[in-house]
Amino acid sequence: MDGNYLLQQMINGVSLGSIYALVAIGFSITYSILRLINFAHGDILMIGSFCALFFLVSLPLPLFLAIAGAMLCAALIGVLVERIAFRPLRSASEEAMLITSLAVSIFIENLGIMTVTAQPRKFAFPQVFSHTYNLGGVSFSNMTLLTVGSAIFLMLALTFFVKRTKLGKAMRACSENIKVARLMGIDINIVIAAAFAIGSALAAVAGIMLGGQYGRIDPLMGFIPGLKAFVAAVIGGIGSIPGAVLGGYALGLFEILLVGLLPVDYSGYRDAFVFLLLIVVLLLRPNGLLGSVEGRKI
Repeated sequence: MDGNYLLQQMINGVSLGSIYALVAIGFSITYSILRLINFAHGDILMIGSFCALFFLVSLPLPLFLAIAGAMLCAALIGVLVERIAFRPLRSASEEAMLITSLAVSIFIENLGIMTVTAQPRKFAFPQVFSHTYNLGGVSFSNMTLLTVGSAIFLMLALTFFVKRTKLGKAMRACSENIKVARLMGIDINIVIAAAFAIGSALAAVAGIMLGGQYGRIDPLMGFIPGLKAFVAAVIGGIGSIPGAVLGGYALGLFEILLVGLLPVDYSGYRDAFVFLLLIVVLLLRPNGLLGSVEGRKI
């Protein structure tokens, strides 16, 4: 094994970690405010990819307009899911909301199978994104640059939004103590809807990038990436946006390097190693790498 091979695997790991980080942010935002682990969040990833496919093929729109349209559709669906499924249970136990999120996930997946069938669909980006660069034995494509670049841009934009805008500060206040935030005049319904909209829009981008990398999408494509993104959020510290980003990149690098460095016979166990990493991190740091004792604070 030489240095070029290791660097190549690290580039692949950063690309995959960008996708995990975008989805993990949505988990952390909703958990920090509502103490809700929303397992339906991964299925929003799938919805975003199918919306983008519709905009690209049926209309057709330019790529970046299709991405923007898919983000808007995913955000609206995220707000709708919160309004119908989670808002009536806001005073219920965390277990009831967890079970509801599983039910919503199953509903979305089966609705997708009924409407677009379980047959995978070809998801082809414009040809320019398949162009590959070779630098000193290391290769990467425009698709990789788009994935990493868009993830970094959106994370920086989210950081600015949370730190500098009125709504972002209201989200931070709700993550600290939602009851006190309500008493101070903050409309928590708007804050929670915004949290679902932002998380869903980011998940849509992750779904588009995932579809662009693998060239296919299907109604069940969001389950495993969503589950791994939840693992990333827990590793980084559930409820922390920086923790979600750190956990996403750490998990992406770990998964790719593990497959690349271990004998090929062990590559089929990559998902098992992901959860083994989760167990190890929780044994050493029960609150995650950047998590607080309270588990809140975005």
